[in-house]
Amino acid sequence: MSREKWAFCLKWAGLCVGLLWAISAGCVGALTTAAYLLQGTDVPAEFTGLKGKKVAVVCQPMVAMQVRSSTAARDLARQLSVLLQQNVARIQVISSQKVENWMDQNQWEEFLDIGKALQADMVVGVELEQFNLYQSQTLYQGQASLTVKVIDCNAGGKIVFERALSQIRYPPNHSIPTWEKPEAQFRREFIAYLAEAIGRYFYGYDPYRDFAQDAMFLHGQ
Repeated sequence: MSREKWAFCLKWAGLCVGLLWAISAGCVGALTTAAYLLQGTDVPAEFTGLKGKKVAVVCQPMVAMQVRSSTAARDLARQLSVLLQQNVARIQVISSQKVENWMDQNQWEEFLDIGKALQADMVVGVELEQFNLYQSQTLYQGQASLTVKVIDCNAGGKIVFERALSQIRYPPNHSIPTWEKPEAQFRREFIAYLAEAIGRYFYGYDPYRDFAQDAMFLHGQ
């Protein structure tokens, strides 16, 4: 074996040993560092067609929501709007307030109706099919199902991108006792989690953050 191949093997062996040590020792910092070294960063956007476009973000509940979650769709649209404006190059996101005002004052049937009225190039439409904060009366675990679509207003309402996200859970692997935090705080965290899950279709992201977050949840931090 050449010296270069030997050095390469030693490097990866060392990383694997470090990862196994971190898991056995329960060390969040070492675990996430090892994951960073192994996984790398910067997963590219799946859909890049929002760059340089004027975009309206609309979230519409597909079924009647519980009273406590009646504003979930609008809060999700607001959070997603912020993420897209911050992370997509040269995008112009129409203000959530302007979108909401138009929806309140007008009859509409399709996302295209809103896009055309607000002179958008694209509409990011989210159909919210399920939204729930509780696993039981004393345990939080957010659950949601949704479909995200991108409608090209300049192409007669053609759907140029569509993905379904079913049975999203937050936290993914466990529940949180309700006494640990107020409902309003958990609700904000869950909506932010959903917005990020949608937003990542449209901009690059670092998977290391997911691994670090999962490790923190597992260790109760």
